[in-house]
Parts: sequence; C-alpha cells; structure tokens
Amino acid sequence: MTIQEILNTTEHRPWKIPTESWKFYQEWNNAIFLHWQVELSELEKFVPKELEIDLFDGKPWISVVAFTMEKIRPKNLPSFPPISDFDEINIRTYVKSNNKTGVYFLSIEGGKSLSCKIAKGMSELPYRFSEIKRTENQYESSNSEFNDKLDIQFSIGKRITEKTELDKWLTERYALFQDTEESINEFEIHHLEWTVNEIDLRNLDFNYPRFDKLIKNKPNKLQYSEGVKVVAWGKNSKEKTGYNKT
Repeated sequence: MTIQEILNTTEHRPWKIPTESWKFYQEWNNAIFLHWQVELSELEKFVPKELEIDLFDGKPWISVVAFTMEKIRPKNLPSFPPISDFDEINIRTYVKSNNKTGVYFLSIEGGKSLSCKIAKGMSELPYRFSEIKRTENQYESSNSEFNDKLDIQFSIGKRITEKTELDKWLTERYALFQDTEESINEFEIHHLEWTVNEIDLRNLDFNYPRFDKLIKNKPNKLQYSEGVKVVAWGKNSKEKTGYNKT
C-alpha cells in the first residue's frame, strides 16, 4: 500500500488527520506487546503533571513494546539502512492531552548507538543505546548503565479477527506526548489499524530496576503484530507549567 493510500484510510481514527504535510516515514515491524495493569499511585511518579493518565475501566496500563524499526526517513529523502533500521524497545503508558489520547514513553532503547543519537537529536525523545539481539522466536536486550535486561522467548499464534475494546485501546494511538525540561512535545502519527496475533510466552525475564515497583508479576495481556507503516508529523511544543527560563 502506498503512503497516499495510507493517508486516505482514516475511518479508524478517533480524530481527523492533520491538514499540514507529514514529515517522516517509518515502519514498526514484528512487534511484541507485553501489557501490565499497574497502580496509579506508582505510575504518577513517572508522568509529568501536564499530562492526564488515561484509564481503561478505571485502571492505568503500562506496555513494553519490542519491535524492529525500519525505513525511517524524512519525507523527501530515502532511508539509509545502517541508520534507519534498528531494533527498538519502548516502555510506554497511556495519556490524554489537548482532547487527544496518546502514549507517553517512560523509556526508549535502540540497538544502534548512532541511530539513537540521531533520533534523540531530531525528536528530543529519550532514546538510549542498548545491546539488542533478536531471532525468529527470541528478543534479548541488556543495558549495563541502567542494569536493564529483557529476554522474551515466544511463539506466534493465530490472528485475532475480532479485537476487544482493550485490544484497540492499547494499540490504536495516534499521538505521542513527551516532556523535556522546558516543554511538552506533541507528535501526530497515522497508520492503518494494527493487525494482532496471539502470542505464547515460553520465557520472560524482565528486569528494569527503576520500574520494579511499577511492573510486577506476569503481563496481564500479550499481543503480536506483523507491524504498521507509519507517517509522522513534526512536533508541537508547549511550555511546561511554571517553567522559569531564567
């Protein structure tokens, strides 16, 4: 499907697509979703007060998404695989702002150091480098600076033809909100609706010390997707409440 065909397919979106021209193209492929229901009091410690934590049936959620980023590029330039293709892990929660529902990243890791530096410099997203290795049925990462480790061993199950409201709530997000010291940045994105498969965990070793009070026990929900083709717009920044430039 062409980018224009993707842009023309909007009936699944909760609000209209932006009118201005998109800025970036990327693909999020072979994605593993691990979802935890968490305690609001713990999650509030990680989310800036300018963002409202989104709830499903009164409960907040955290997701670990491990996938392969491919073909990321500015609108008018080709992708360059040594930089544009890399494995990525993000830990995200779900928020509301400006009458939009989106995601907020607690952590983003990339498997190529240079790719992380470029992505962080262009987007201000909190990318950091981790050693990541993936095979057909295993996804591993480690970060010695943070003492983080992830090992997912899995097999892919059948396609889910009728997604639940929770399935959609956890995946169909078309905005990203991220904070810097001075501001809250908003990014609009667009893609087709995620296709989702069942996934069977053979082993999960999740050890992120700074989240040990937030993410506990086994995931409450698992998903796998072949991926989506994504168009993204530039960031809109709003100064943080009470930020003093001096």
